[in-house]
Amino acid sequence: MSASASRLRRLASAAVAVTACGGAVLLTPSVSSNDRASGHPTVESLRQIINDPSAVVPSRTLQESALIGSKSGPLDILVVGGGATGCGVALDAATRGLRVGLVEREDFSCGTSSRSTKLIHGGVRYLEKAVFGLDYGQLKLVFHALEERKQVIENAPHLCHALPCMTPCFDWFEVVYYWMGLKMYDLVAGRRLLHFSRYYSAQESVELFPTLARKGKGRSLRGTVVYYDGQMNDSRLNVGLACTAALAGAAVLNHAEVVSFLKDEGTQRIIGARIRDNLSGQEFDAYAKVVVNAAGPFCDSVRKMANKDALPMICPSSGVHIVLPDYYSPDGMGLIVPKTKDGRVVFMLPWLGRTIAGTTDSSTSITPLPEPNENEIQFILDAICNYLNIKVRRTDVLSAWSGIRPLAVDPNAKNTESISRDHVVSEEYPGLVTITGGKWTTYRRTSFSMAEDAVNAAIKSGKLSPSNECITSNLRLIGGDGWEPSLFTVLAQQYVRMKKSDGGKVVPGVMDTAAAKHLSHAYGTLAERVATIAQNENLGKRLAHGYPYLEAEVAYCARNEYCESAVDFIARRSRLAFLDTDAASHALPRIIEILATEHNWDKSRQKEEMQKAKEFLETFKSSKNAHFHDGKHQ
Repeated sequence: MSASASRLRRLASAAVAVTACGGAVLLTPSVSSNDRASGHPTVESLRQIINDPSAVVPSRTLQESALIGSKSGPLDILVVGGGATGCGVALDAATRGLRVGLVEREDFSCGTSSRSTKLIHGGVRYLEKAVFGLDYGQLKLVFHALEERKQVIENAPHLCHALPCMTPCFDWFEVVYYWMGLKMYDLVAGRRLLHFSRYYSAQESVELFPTLARKGKGRSLRGTVVYYDGQMNDSRLNVGLACTAALAGAAVLNHAEVVSFLKDEGTQRIIGARIRDNLSGQEFDAYAKVVVNAAGPFCDSVRKMANKDALPMICPSSGVHIVLPDYYSPDGMGLIVPKTKDGRVVFMLPWLGRTIAGTTDSSTSITPLPEPNENEIQFILDAICNYLNIKVRRTDVLSAWSGIRPLAVDPNAKNTESISRDHVVSEEYPGLVTITGGKWTTYRRTSFSMAEDAVNAAIKSGKLSPSNECITSNLRLIGGDGWEPSLFTVLAQQYVRMKKSDGGKVVPGVMDTAAAKHLSHAYGTLAERVATIAQNENLGKRLAHGYPYLEAEVAYCARNEYCESAVDFIARRSRLAFLDTDAASHALPRIIEILATEHNWDKSRQKEEMQKAKEFLETFKSSKNAHFHDGKHQ
């Protein structure tokens, strides 16, 4: 326990210093004399900076100043887009010793990266295509995705974990087919294997998954094959990437929009961008040797700023997910049907104490706030109904959302009909490298990768001189280094939740197991900072009944995670909007009250935040805010 005690003392002193100055103090980790001489931190000192439990990310004001200051000395790379790919590019480039800036129009992970299936998968379906189509390219995709799956889990162990997934079999052919296929999946994974797959009888299966139907539509369950993939808290992983990049030296700025590109008058090469701070309304120029367009579904609109005649790269596809109560699936076991009668994949997965079900795959238009339509929600309910022994009700839907998958078409390819779920890197206009497509699992690495491929292309385009090769394959994200699953016991034993009652009296409350586990998994080794705020600043009350989110998290995220709005918190710092829109709505007044204290908002700004947050929640079609009288699942 001595290591934990030492860490506690360091965190306590850091928390006191930050709290005393309103969170504005930047605690800069020491830099060695070798680093000062070379002008670049060494790889090892970068790891120390990122993994230092007392380190605090630079304030948003400092980050904006660094971008404005690029006029006197241009950045090496300016990234447009703060999703998984954009933040991955910023982290990769910064840890190679390059000067990096990143701007995001809304918030980190505000788009596709927060609306994923929450799986870090190796690609079972890609393996099936590789085997039956004798396609070596598909097999390489599987090898790469499996390697990345293991790496992502190891680099952010508090936010990612292995999840067993059950595949039901209703005839003996399916038993043999899925058993052999998933054993091959194990074999291909090799040393990257999470756990071995195995067969369970029908009786064993219903004991593991009590709501699984044994009979239905003239068929009987013959058993299940259980295999393992990864699961994550996607938006918190994305925010972790952004904060880790900031600690590594990148100037990351959310709520900042590119309004136009700056071009060299002679060569017409892009040399930067005109940026608008959407919080203050201020505009400024940021200069860079290369701009990386990582705007996801919106990358075409960024490309058209450089060339209005640019051909589209994006073929948008909509994926809808719904959230149901926890009793639909057991904790720690998912259900995946690889192919329904109409050829789609259906799944139910435990996630943050609830059940997530999906998904659809249909063409859509590109919009900042996509909404699921009722037919898509009913389709998911219909699909899961066929595999459950309980009544599936529309009234059980706590939240429903739509995410836009940016399927990519390579503008340089001769066959423009070739739409890829892998990523595309392209430099059509001098100084502008575009990276799009791909998926969460492969946001980082080479070959078929995203972030590393984009940085390599930028280095080539700008003739940049990185100080070292890519190191992100073995770089723990902020909060991940030293994290152990037992960390929650330290929180439960050594902290109390000081709460203000309705009458204003401060009363102590137990740091219960649910709250302690939530903090440990959401913040990793930095959870003790949040617990310190809950204890020392009387912010230990829960924000919503039935959920472990604490008031202290709002203050912590405002000070340490660039949480600039109520929507930032309910959607991306916590996941309350995705888990239960009604609970999120009830928590809003207190969340806005705490953020107003942290950011010095006046009454007008608080009213504006409430209006924007309610409009945002309206796009999540839960049973509370949707009309579904014509559906059969009442």
